Amino acid sequence: MNRINPILKYVGRHKYLIVVALGVVIIGFVGENSILKHVQNRMLVREMKAEINAYNEQYEKDKQTLKELMHNPKAITKIAREQYFMKTEDEDIFVLSDDKNDKTEENETAQ
Repeated sequence: MNRINPILKYVGRHKYLIVVALGVVIIGFVGENSILKHVQNRMLVREMKAEINAYNEQYEKDKQTLKELMHNPKAITKIAREQYFMKTEDEDIFVLSDDKNDKTEENETAQ
């Protein structure tokens, strides 16, 4: 009983401070509506807004390309050649790649 008595006196003197400290901990870090969750949600909103802006830029670019395709028949051949590697009957296409192949070539017949 002697050990419990000083603890009860300390709690009795500082009960408001203890309640306020527990309230700050609960509001700040624990629970669904904590400040920590609020900060995480703000960061998520910021990332989503950046993603929306990127999609809007892509939309404007595609809209401009579509407008060009509607009005310029040479644009169709340009896109067909650049993106789909289409060609006319009398030409050859060479595709050069800058990719480095890290895999070593092995002789498949030796295995």
